[in-house]
Amino acid sequence: MPRVRDIGTLAEKWVRRASSASQDYALGIQNPTVDWQQATLAAAEAWARGVQEAVSERRFEGGVRQAGTEKWQRNAIEKGPQRYSQGVQLARNEWAQKWEPYRQVIEGTQLPPRGPKGDPANIERVRAMAMSLHEAKRRRLGAAR
Repeated sequence: MPRVRDIGTLAEKWVRRASSASQDYALGIQNPTVDWQQATLAAAEAWARGVQEAVSERRFEGGVRQAGTEKWQRNAIEKGPQRYSQGVQLARNEWAQKWEPYRQVIEGTQLPPRGPKGDPANIERVRAMAMSLHEAKRRRLGAAR
């Protein structure tokens, strides 16, 4: 039987080695061996087949059950708050650029007149806005192809 170090020693070694690899991580991103976009697009069919297989085998539900609420909460609380604000700050310009077309759609959508509070006709205002935004999203996603 092969001998394997105890899990505590292995976990500590993994953390120590991975923690010191941030420069290697950045260098790998800056100098990929293949172009990310081309490789990812070439793998699209394999991705779709894999997703369909996972759906048919109900792996999503299995993963959720295996993790459970407690793990989700613990990881979200321990990692999320610090990363969230940094991620928002880093995404500021991209968010503004991608939201601007929708802001223009909202601003340019002609809504039916507002009725009295509680009037069912007011739902037509919501429908008109939802349809305008949905069409804008479809145009944007169609342009990405």
